[in-house]
Amino acid sequence: MIVDCAIYRHGHRTEGPEDLSDALAEARAAGGFVWIGLHEPSEQEFDLVTQEFGLHPLAVEDALKAHQRPKLEVYDDSLFMVLKPVVYEPESDAVSAGEVMVFIGDCFVVTVRHGECSPLAAVRHRLEEEPEMLDKGPTAVLYAIADATVDHYLEVATELQTDLDELEAEVFQPETGGSRNTASRIYTFKRQVLEFRRATGPLALPLARLAGNGPMGGTVPFVHDTSRPFFRDVGDHLTRVNESVEALDRLVSDILSAHLAQMSVRQNDDMRKISAWAAMAAVPTMIAGIYGMNFDHMPELHWLWSYPAVIVVMAVLEVLLYRQFKRRGWL
Repeated sequence: MIVDCAIYRHGHRTEGPEDLSDALAEARAAGGFVWIGLHEPSEQEFDLVTQEFGLHPLAVEDALKAHQRPKLEVYDDSLFMVLKPVVYEPESDAVSAGEVMVFIGDCFVVTVRHGECSPLAAVRHRLEEEPEMLDKGPTAVLYAIADATVDHYLEVATELQTDLDELEAEVFQPETGGSRNTASRIYTFKRQVLEFRRATGPLALPLARLAGNGPMGGTVPFVHDTSRPFFRDVGDHLTRVNESVEALDRLVSDILSAHLAQMSVRQNDDMRKISAWAAMAAVPTMIAGIYGMNFDHMPELHWLWSYPAVIVVMAVLEVLLYRQFKRRGWL
């Protein structure tokens, strides 16, 4: 459905006609642009927008189906960009991603939102308070959306770093070294980092193209050359985010390896303790087994002090074994 539709002239908002073709004609005549925002539109709802603005059918298909990687596509009459805003949910310590598709042309912007996490409302409100930037046209809207998305990535990366610090402290507790559910928590956290990486990693190339960097960094249609430094700044922020994501992924892998190593060491300690107690139990069992064979010719059975002597021997051997295992750290 259409969430918002407005015409912007010289950086100021004016309410245009409800008919999209009239709004587009009025925006062209006034030297402004029309900005239409949609939320999870159906195919029938999007048909009218497609016909009026001449959007490419492949881009329309991507915008309707969603589940796209961040990318930038250049068509004859429009530019199509996909971004994945990410939100951190502190209640569940989870990362969830939405999708924002942006079509820009010579005098129009069409934004399509999927999911609840989206900076579009805040971006529109902020731009309407900065008419100088909004006067730059559709390029300013594309930059503002990309900038807001990447800035929020930095906040999510900080939240994930805090969670990782807590997880690391739990794993390296001197008393327990983590609980039984620690491995599951580490794996779940790694999945969150992977979800975050899927949103941030592929966005580097589109921003490099918009900034004019790299082998594909030529002139991008519908984007002013004067905006390249702004997209370059967004790209720098994204580089910081991607470096943080790489560091998080490496650290969580190291923490998982350390936790598994600690579990293995604790199991070895338990096995040594069990082996030590089993060895101590084997001595009296062996002696009792020898004298329990009931042979007739066993002179020790007829001694007066044989029973206390055997008990003393058992006790002495047990004490010696206990001290030996204790000295070696098995008990």
